[in-house]
Amino acid sequence: MHGQRSRHGYGRHEMRGGRGHGYGRHRVRRGDVRSAILALLDDRPMHGYEMIQELEERTGGRWTPSAGSIYPTLQLLEDEGLVTPEEVDGRKVYSLTDAGKEAAPERSEGGRPWEQGDEDSPRHEARKEMFKLMGAAKQLARADDEEQLNKATEILKDARRKLYGLLAEE
Repeated sequence: MHGQRSRHGYGRHEMRGGRGHGYGRHRVRRGDVRSAILALLDDRPMHGYEMIQELEERTGGRWTPSAGSIYPTLQLLEDEGLVTPEEVDGRKVYSLTDAGKEAAPERSEGGRPWEQGDEDSPRHEARKEMFKLMGAAKQLARADDEEQLNKATEILKDARRKLYGLLAEE
């Protein structure tokens, strides 16, 4: 089994966030790639490149797994009898086997793997922006300029109203 782990690249894999070198990059566990593939194929049969595109689209570009993480995982899933390839228009299109359908993550249990929180999740981004906003507001609160303070107060009131408006839409 150890040789297989090395061959299939178990461990952590880099994913591109599309923001340049270093910043915005994050890692995903092999199990997440595996779960994501099973979940995608639970929706419909796909080829490997299509899976990469789907994950990029469904995460708004936050997650673009490499072919180096998708294809070895597909091979492993095929070896385990969870997926089966079929040649369609010169491409291998993968489908879940009955065992693969059993192994696919439930739609209702905590969302799909690509919806799970990471450091670029909407929740994390929103919190980060709230702290930045508080920092800017604190700096303005120390200012002596009355006109700036009045404008800042209106901006903050407007932001609060808009946020409550979002909550009211639900």
